[in-house]
Amino acid sequence: MNARDLMTADVETVHEDDEISDVLQQLASRDFTGFPVVDDEDRLLGVVTQRDFVELFQPKSHTVWIPIGLPPFLETLDYGFDLSWNELETELDLARNASKPVKSIMTEDVLTVEPDADVDDVLAILAADERDVNRVPVVEGDVIVGIVTRQDVLRALHEERSGA
Repeated sequence: MNARDLMTADVETVHEDDEISDVLQQLASRDFTGFPVVDDEDRLLGVVTQRDFVELFQPKSHTVWIPIGLPPFLETLDYGFDLSWNELETELDLARNASKPVKSIMTEDVLTVEPDADVDDVLAILAADERDVNRVPVVEGDVIVGIVTRQDVLRALHEERSGA
């Protein structure tokens, strides 16, 4: 079994110049968590995932630690004050970043396989803890021709072992 046997050939992609707000809306209406990012010739440039959006819009830490020492205490105590605006801050981040191109937040160092790659090569990428990859683009040269997800591999292994 190889990547060609497992992959979905009709891959939904986004263009490198698509606006972040448009890609976020597309992602919200899909049952998956990311898109390959391509250029005008369908060359794979990167991937954008929910994690990229979370990192973009995650409220920053605005806790200020202030040492307070009052007599008769000889030592100071540190008190933390949260100065974040939470929802307003997230909305401001969204407004500030909505029209930027998706290439500004995509992950560029993408792990890929070729169509003839063995299922073990795909499994090695999906099972690695360091990057927590959920989908592996299948490329010929640098053009995306398919994608293999964890679910694709699990389904194929189950069918092979159960004789279905």
